[in-house]
Amino acid sequence: MIDTHTHINMIESISIEEILNNAKENGIEKVIVPSANPKDFPEIAELINKYDNVYGMLGVHPSDAKDWDDSLINQIKDLCNNKKIVAIGEIGLDYYWDKSFNDLQKDVFIKQIKLANELNLPLDVHDREAHKDTFDILKQYNINSKVVMHCFSGSVEFAKECVKEGYYLGIGGVVTFKNAIKMKEVAKHIPLEYIILETDAPYLTPVPYRGKENQPAYVKYVAEEIAKLKEISYEEVKNVTTSNAERIFNL
Repeated sequence: MIDTHTHINMIESISIEEILNNAKENGIEKVIVPSANPKDFPEIAELINKYDNVYGMLGVHPSDAKDWDDSLINQIKDLCNNKKIVAIGEIGLDYYWDKSFNDLQKDVFIKQIKLANELNLPLDVHDREAHKDTFDILKQYNINSKVVMHCFSGSVEFAKECVKEGYYLGIGGVVTFKNAIKMKEVAKHIPLEYIILETDAPYLTPVPYRGKENQPAYVKYVAEEIAKLKEISYEEVKNVTTSNAERIFNL
């Protein structure tokens, strides 16, 4: 399996070597590490060069949009000469914490969509409390990049609209939470061909480890829950979601 969105550089309780060994022991062969801030770029470059099974994304998270500078465009282009940079992400809109700079978030999001289109790389999209604006901007500005709605948090109806556009849904530990009814419905009703697995570690740790730091090894609990909800085998979930991730990120 592939953990398509995991901040292994932010996990504090165990070393990178332990994280990757635990992942392999639990059937997770590859991990993709997104950046949130330009300060992450050198760290991600170092990780992907050091570890064969670690891949990276580059982008500026909406909450860090104030750190955007147009000079980052050339910096990202240069780093993308390394073929282990497999997406532009995580980028998008987040209206949950602070709505005071929504217009700046939109501007930075659009610039990064255009960059991904130019580089022919997928978009890994953070959308929190901003479904309509995120969707409208993607429809208007994205020309040729595959789209992953990371940590999908919308309704079944919104999920269906995304799938209609050919977008993929990143599903993580939230689907295992007892009260996550909406997320369970999405996992149940959206075709497996449009789902990829992620942890968003060290956040959103799935049951049975909820409350502890998340890590890529726990992506198997996400796969198990999806299999249960869809009443299909774990093997089918594993195979199809892995194939989806390989296709999206050209792995």
